[in-house]
Amino acid sequence: MLQLHGSQKETLFMRFAFSTNAFRQYSLSDAMRIVADAGYHGVEIMADVPHAYPLHLGSSDIHAIRRTLDDCGLEISNINAFMHHADGDTYHPSWIEKEPELRAKRVDYTLRCIDLAAELGARHLSTEPGGPLQDMTREEGLELFREGLRQVEERAWVRNVRILIEPEPGLLIENSEQFLELFQNLDPAVFGLNFDIGHFFCVGEDPAARVRDLQAVAHHYHLEDIAPSREHHHLMLGHGAVDIPGVLDTIDGTGYDGFVTVELYTYEDRPIEAVRNAMEYLMAWKGRP
Repeated sequence: MLQLHGSQKETLFMRFAFSTNAFRQYSLSDAMRIVADAGYHGVEIMADVPHAYPLHLGSSDIHAIRRTLDDCGLEISNINAFMHHADGDTYHPSWIEKEPELRAKRVDYTLRCIDLAAELGARHLSTEPGGPLQDMTREEGLELFREGLRQVEERAWVRNVRILIEPEPGLLIENSEQFLELFQNLDPAVFGLNFDIGHFFCVGEDPAARVRDLQAVAHHYHLEDIAPSREHHHLMLGHGAVDIPGVLDTIDGTGYDGFVTVELYTYEDRPIEAVRNAMEYLMAWKGRP
C-alpha cells in the first residue's frame, strides 16, 4: 500500500469514481451514498438489476436517481451497460449470439441504455466487446458485432451519448490491436474505448504504454489490480502486480480530465471495505511529492 506523505499533486486533472456493480446487495441509492461518503466525486451506475435496468425504470425512478446524485454531490462517471443479468448473465445475450433474437435483445438493451444515459446526463456508456466466440469464426463474430453497432449508432448520435467498447480477456476484442482493427471502421464521434487497465495487463500489454498510444480514443478508464499470474480477477488496489501509480501518472500526464472508475465487482461480499481501501490508496498516490 502506498504511504501518504508530502503535499498533494497540483497538476491532477482526472477525478475518481467507484462502480456500483460491487454493490449488488444494496439499492442504488444506498450504493451512491456510500460511494460519496468515501470521498469519490463520481459514480458509475450499473444498468442492470438491482440498480438501473432500463426496462424497470419509470420517470419517477429517473427523478429519484437524479435527486440522489445531487444530494450526494456526485457526477456520473459512466453508465455500465456491459452485464445483462436481468435477462441473461455477465456476457449474454451478447452482440454476437448465433440466434438473431438474442442479438436483438442486446441491441434493444443498448438502445434503452443510451436513452437512460441521456436522461441522466451521462456522456457515455460502456459495452462488452462483442462477446464470447461460440461456434463461429472471428471474422463472423466481427461482422455480427459491426452489424449490431450499426443498429445503435444513430440513436447514440442523436442523444449525444458515446458508446465505449471495453476489451476483455476471452472475448471477441481482447487487446489494443484488435480494438484498433475494429475502431478504424467506426465513427469516432459516436464510439470510443473504455480503457480497463487490468484487462490490458491480463493480456500481456503494458497499460501505461497503451494509455499513451490510445489516449485519443479513450474516454473513460476502469481501474483494478491483477495478480502476477495475469488471471482475470479484479483485486483491490495494491494487492496485485499492476504498476498502478505508473499508470495513473501516465493518465494524468496526458491531461485527461474525465473519471477513472474503480471497478471491484469481485468484492460483492465486502464492498464497503473495497470502496474505502481504494480511496485510501488513491489519496496516497495523490499525496506523493
